[in-house]
Amino acid sequence: MSGTERICLFAGTTEGRQLAELLGPAVPLTVCVATEYGEVLLDGIPDIEVRAGRMDAEEMKAFFAGERFTRILDATHPYAELVTENIREAADSLGIPVTRILRACDGFVPGAEYVSSVEAARDFLMEREGNIFLTTGAKELSAYVGLDMNRVWARVLPTASSLEACAAAGIPAAHIIAAQGPFSEEINLAQMKSIGARYMVTKASGRAGGFDEKIRASRAAGVLPVIVGLPDQKAGVSLDEAVAELSLNLSLPGRRVTVIGIGPGGQDTLTAAAHNALCDCDAVIGARSVAESVKTGKPLYAEFLPEKIRAVLDTHPAIRRAAVVMRGDTGFFSGTKKLRDALEGYDVTVLPGISSVSAFAAALGVSWDDAALISLHGRDGNLIHAVTASRRVFALTGGENTPGALCERLCAFGLGRLRCAVGERLSYPDERISRGTAEELAGGAYDPLSVLYIENDAPDFRIRHGIRDEAFIRGDVPMTKAEVRAVTMAALDLPPDAVVYDIGAGTGSVSVECALTAWAGRVYAVEKEADAAELVRQNRLKFRVENLSVTEGIAPDALADLPAPTHAFIGGSSGNLTDIVAALLAKNPEVRIVLNAATLETQGEAAACAREFGFAVYETVTVNAARSRKLGRYHMMAAQNPVSIITLMGGKRP
Repeated sequence: MSGTERICLFAGTTEGRQLAELLGPAVPLTVCVATEYGEVLLDGIPDIEVRAGRMDAEEMKAFFAGERFTRILDATHPYAELVTENIREAADSLGIPVTRILRACDGFVPGAEYVSSVEAARDFLMEREGNIFLTTGAKELSAYVGLDMNRVWARVLPTASSLEACAAAGIPAAHIIAAQGPFSEEINLAQMKSIGARYMVTKASGRAGGFDEKIRASRAAGVLPVIVGLPDQKAGVSLDEAVAELSLNLSLPGRRVTVIGIGPGGQDTLTAAAHNALCDCDAVIGARSVAESVKTGKPLYAEFLPEKIRAVLDTHPAIRRAAVVMRGDTGFFSGTKKLRDALEGYDVTVLPGISSVSAFAAALGVSWDDAALISLHGRDGNLIHAVTASRRVFALTGGENTPGALCERLCAFGLGRLRCAVGERLSYPDERISRGTAEELAGGAYDPLSVLYIENDAPDFRIRHGIRDEAFIRGDVPMTKAEVRAVTMAALDLPPDAVVYDIGAGTGSVSVECALTAWAGRVYAVEKEADAAELVRQNRLKFRVENLSVTEGIAPDALADLPAPTHAFIGGSSGNLTDIVAALLAKNPEVRIVLNAATLETQGEAAACAREFGFAVYETVTVNAARSRKLGRYHMMAAQNPVSIITLMGGKRP
């Protein structure tokens, strides 16, 4: 193409309007439509000239020659076969290239009745009883003559010519549905039910023609689709192929992607900016349940993974203005961050939405500025810590983490009497809010679109190191004393998201303190004695540390299936210290190791490990602690055994 390009576009379809919007600013463009109604459908598109009226081949030839068009684009309806033939004949006689734009067909519909023509549809229906919903348009109503028209309801465009065609075919006035699409699945379903339809006649007009919505509605209504098959469209290109070719030689407008937070999901929670972006887009992309909930009538691509969304855009250049929809708010536990990275090179705008937490707090009449927010929708999270340390918690639920299951978790950790509320299908007409204690709501069945609210009148805000020994369930198992434990925790220097091994856990006193500190991480207590492992489990529940897991076995073999640690505490090695350190370094060469040595022999083993593995950090602190104890009228200081706290870090692989 050159700078003198003049294009004539024959429209009448959604694809035709898309091409008009795209090409208008880039090249002199004349858009031809058959009727004044078609002209109305092009309203609002700038920089185009519209010609309305039907032309035969000779009239087209004269028109093409007079306007000196350099290219013809035929985006007429798949069933306008005569028009396509006339366009081709006129253009060929003048040597003007023609590009036929094919409409995508959405494939075979299992269980549907396929027929070759409208007449074949009539013959099929004449042999059967039941009401008929015709959606094939007004122009071919005469082909249904012979049917009992009292059985027929026809949906046609609201034009005088359409109403005249209905009257000529003998369709009762009360059976005429005069309306302009697009029609959603819900509208189709309501119309089918209102007339008691048993059959729905449609053409396989592709996604842009509302075919998918009609098929889904017919399935929901128990209506048999009678599908008039597409005519032969082999000679042509798809809309995407046509746009890709035009893009090579024309300065087409840039492609825009708007990432839209749709709120909880109800139509009333869409912001005005989100509504406008959806009205202005060429296609909607998102998880199917989310994308279908916005009811745009635009082509829908059911993808939610960032790389899949990128693939849709890369393979469909005709999508110039894409709307990617996300449930809730784009900045609150959303996939928007990863998506922006995946859409590098595209012009991306992000529109926030109303989060489900905001909607639920408003419905409950509470504020959420002091609440802990946690997402358990398809991910792990330390709910018990959030509830224990906060006055109020909002938890996004999903998958196995249903509100009922989460309330069961609260009960297991002794929190069954806390006040809770479950918000189901927030913003939808069937929104429901259930209130009660965790015990009362535990195990209940709730909608997948739910939020859980929890109140705790007595939260524990303390950061606890050196918990009193008496606070633990002890039995006869050895335990790291409070004073040594406090120095040990300082040596470990845990961040909130640490992954910690406690090897030789004993009662689990160090495990518990690690889990309280690394509340966003994970702690694995490794213990070879069954009675000690059971004590760790009991203390896990007592101190409400659900991020603590117990592994029974002897290290290093017991470590094989655990994730790589960031930190490790060795309270007991059973003589396997060198092998344990080697295993830790194999999992993470930068692991921070802290061990307690009560004997000189263990200190010697630690020194040998430091030399063998070349640790950059080798520090030892010896704690000599004494506690007061009552002796008659007096208090005496009783010395504890000295313990060395050894830190090893920065070793090389063995």
